[in-house]
Amino acid sequence: MKALFLHAHFDDYEFTAAGTFERWRRRLGNTFEARVVVCTDGKAGHHARTREETGRLRLEEQAASARIGHYSADLLRLPNGEPPREACLQVTPDLLAALWKTIRDVEPDYLFCPPLAADPLAGIHNDHETIAEAVRRVAYMINVPHAFTPEYPSDETQSTPCKVPVILTVYDGYMFGANAHDIAIDVEEAFDAIAEMTWCHQSQIAEWLPWVGRHDMAPPASLEAWKTMLRQRFLRRNRELGIDSDRVVEVFRVTAWGAVPSLDDLTRDLPPILTSASNLTTLQARLAQWSQS
Repeated sequence: MKALFLHAHFDDYEFTAAGTFERWRRRLGNTFEARVVVCTDGKAGHHARTREETGRLRLEEQAASARIGHYSADLLRLPNGEPPREACLQVTPDLLAALWKTIRDVEPDYLFCPPLAADPLAGIHNDHETIAEAVRRVAYMINVPHAFTPEYPSDETQSTPCKVPVILTVYDGYMFGANAHDIAIDVEEAFDAIAEMTWCHQSQIAEWLPWVGRHDMAPPASLEAWKTMLRQRFLRRNRELGIDSDRVVEVFRVTAWGAVPSLDDLTRDLPPILTSASNLTTLQARLAQWSQS
């Protein structure tokens, strides 16, 4: 099983899908391959460090998290070899080409990315929304071998089919007022691992996020203090989504951007779905409609 997580920033993975990937890894062992690709240079999100220092530190923090989570972490590179600039992402041919190549190189069974805001009144983070839109736009091109050969030249007379993944979107804490979910995964048993992975991002949770103010948090004094704060974040998310549980839960929506699964596929492949907190009846109806298209 291969799972690819594509998102805008260093730490987006840990706050949205790390528990599900950890449960997958524990269930499947060495047959599970997890890859996280960060789609910006990480240089914009700090109030006291220089851009170069911030970008370098964020890479180091992601690498530390990857060692704990046993996943590979990469930085998206545009065709010119440079990572996209944080805070300024736009859907461009170069961004689409880079995502296309990454997805084709990995050939994941499941791809996770940020959601698109359906409500124009919802708050968004530009980089999150851009990556969501770019994945959506490039999804049809995944198995189109000549789509971006101007950016990545290859022998256009020798083509092989490429796996098209099931594409799921994750929860977005910046998409105020417009989050929804189909599937909930109980990741309580992975909570300590999530806490340790997020704790690696000290330049964010201990410096940047408390300074921003909108997150309403003080710098955590220790890992144990951070665990308390992190659990409170998860429980606020549960309340927002109408999930009546005091356990740590991660949520996802199923798209028709890539391969359309059946509910049986999802139940078989994913870590055990928390049915009491999921919206499986509406999901099954939607999947049935898509499969007839």
